[in-house]
Amino acid sequence: MYVSPDKIAASSKSGVEAILGFAQTQFEALEKIAQLNIESAKEAMVDGAEHVKTLLDAKDPQDLMKLNAAYAQPSLAKAVSYSKSVYDVATSTQAHVTKMIESQAAEMNRTMVSMLDTIAKNSPAGGEAAMGAVKTAMAAMNTAYDSLTRVAKQAAEVVDVNFANAATAAKKAPAKKAS
Repeated sequence: MYVSPDKIAASSKSGVEAILGFAQTQFEALEKIAQLNIESAKEAMVDGAEHVKTLLDAKDPQDLMKLNAAYAQPSLAKAVSYSKSVYDVATSTQAHVTKMIESQAAEMNRTMVSMLDTIAKNSPAGGEAAMGAVKTAMAAMNTAYDSLTRVAKQAAEVVDVNFANAATAAKKAPAKKAS
């Protein structure tokens, strides 16, 4: 079997492009998280300063408690919103990385099948059984990969639903206590 330098170069280029794509995706996610953190910190600073000014105007301890209670609900809502934003960045990044991995796995599978076909054509008589065994093993590996991918997607869907339910419950809980 002969593997041409062009095939090796194409495979290497594909691998480098995949790594660079993965790195780019990670940097984009870090950039989004950093921006989110900066905006949240600015907002927290402004809100905190306004709250302190409001507290300084309190006339008695009951006034102080009412002002603190009024500050707590919007703060919790902002914390939930921040958490949701971080979660959204994480899930979109994970989805993009998963697509990249699936694409690379599919390409690797096509390359392996092509290479096995080339080997089978050039193998001595009696090598068909060995090639058949290798192809069967590859098919089993692909089936296992597909099963794991389905389970991972189902788990991600469950996490999405649970996170949404928790966020909704967190937003509603202070409103019930205040009324």
